[in-house]
Amino acid sequence: MPIKVLDKETVSQIAAGEVVERPASVVKELVENSLDAGATQISVEIKGGGVSRIQVIDNGSGIPQGEAELAFNRYATSKIASPSDLESILSLGFRGEALSSIAAVAEVELVTGVAGEAAGTYLGLKDGVIINRGRKGRSAGTTVTVKNLFRRIPARLKFLKSLATENSHIANIVSRYALAFPEVRFILSIDGRVTLRTPGSGELIDSITQVYGLEVAQNMLEIKALGWEGGVVASSLLVTGMVGSPKVGRSSRDYLSLFVNRRWVSHRRLAWAVEEAYHGLLMVGKHPVAIINLSLPPQEVDVNVHPTKTEVRFRDEQATFSAVQKAVRQTLIELTPVPRIEEVATPREVSSVPRLMLWTSIGGDVNLGLPPAATPQTPAQSLPVLRVMGQLLSSYIIAEGPDGLYLIDQHAAHERILFEQIEDQRSRREMEIQMLLEPVAFEVSPRQGESLKAQYEKLAEFGFSIEPFGEGTFLVRAVPALLAGRDWPGMMRELLDSGGGEGWEERMVISMACHSAVRAGQVLTSDEMREMVRKLEQTALPHTCPHGRPTMIHLSLGQLAREFGRS
Repeated sequence: MPIKVLDKETVSQIAAGEVVERPASVVKELVENSLDAGATQISVEIKGGGVSRIQVIDNGSGIPQGEAELAFNRYATSKIASPSDLESILSLGFRGEALSSIAAVAEVELVTGVAGEAAGTYLGLKDGVIINRGRKGRSAGTTVTVKNLFRRIPARLKFLKSLATENSHIANIVSRYALAFPEVRFILSIDGRVTLRTPGSGELIDSITQVYGLEVAQNMLEIKALGWEGGVVASSLLVTGMVGSPKVGRSSRDYLSLFVNRRWVSHRRLAWAVEEAYHGLLMVGKHPVAIINLSLPPQEVDVNVHPTKTEVRFRDEQATFSAVQKAVRQTLIELTPVPRIEEVATPREVSSVPRLMLWTSIGGDVNLGLPPAATPQTPAQSLPVLRVMGQLLSSYIIAEGPDGLYLIDQHAAHERILFEQIEDQRSRREMEIQMLLEPVAFEVSPRQGESLKAQYEKLAEFGFSIEPFGEGTFLVRAVPALLAGRDWPGMMRELLDSGGGEGWEERMVISMACHSAVRAGQVLTSDEMREMVRKLEQTALPHTCPHGRPTMIHLSLGQLAREFGRS
């Protein structure tokens, strides 16, 4: 096939394909235009998954009559004027591609008005060509209606998902900008039904309530200021927003919203920084609810990476990630409360009084292996002074505090204590080792064997002395002192089955702590319980075990009073 210049229509559709991937892309571009125009109210109406009809109505500044047609030319924009402007972009849009790309793959109607003009401007476009012009009554603002999206591109239509899926993508876009701009009133209607309505109060928590519901909103923590009102400063970087307590962890990452100068972005390393801040606080398999906005000078971030403008690059990536992680971690450590026993919402009849099996054991010989307090790696969470009262079901320690009753999971609490002890010993290179009287043969599968060979040096750091002993067998001559007498072979097999890679050392520490901790159903003496509670008070993160499960729950004095009718 000979080389030739593509015709204008083909070029337009290729370019539009970079900007308009699906109906949600249209909504994103139009909403960003509305926000750039200073709108305080934005209404989005959807029909047929956005393929049949998308309408975005705003009360922004509008487009002057003499510029309306020019707005549909490719690379026509009011937001930049020269290459130097690309280094200081403050608007959400700037490439001048949105309206022309949408018009190239759909039928578009524009009605826009500017303050001071007698009437608004009307334009109708089909296949990127203006076919109707006129004047219509319109107050300041813009209405853009998009119909029959991808009508002339059946291949693109074929790759769209179900109506429910496309509606979900659209709702996600609108919801995220409602979180980024809480001072703007958003309304989203899908097939005639209002699915989102935010008040535009300027309070982020109000938008969170409408987007995620009251339960999540009640468990959100505001990122506190350090040196600059509203956020944590690293150089000229400001981190603001709200993060969910571990209690409202979710099974997917869809509840993590990242904004850079209020532009929604998709950034894997930033997301990782937020998740890493929750490390040890969230249960395995759970992900945080978080709304994070990074404010920094536009010269410090490159937003001109991709036509969709959702990818960005930072001049100092490490400082950026560190600031985000520090801001989120500090908020969680300082503000996360002890989980409370749920308050009774309505009065109820008490038909029977449950019996609590209280144990105040004075016998037994349980070796808790309780360590001296580990050096905290993060600001320590404080616990009140607790008085041990007994043991429930040989699994929970019952303690009295100045503000009510505490039930402590003895296994989870001991895990936390041992985890920090092991980390402390590792940091000081003083792991306690137990030599075995006789070497123990440890048989492994081929996969486990390869993993074991790859981790020789790391295992030695933890106190294991292991050497090959024929095919599929290793000799173990020493183990960490904490694991002496425990099921260390089972722990090793679990660890080897999990493979190597990033985070292997931490999985090792968690596994050692779990297999060394006292078990549920194990009777403890009063002294052992008091010692465990005392050591738990000295840990850096007493409220959760290394897996992210709570170590305790709290029944407040107020709840007790209400239950007994004293309030």
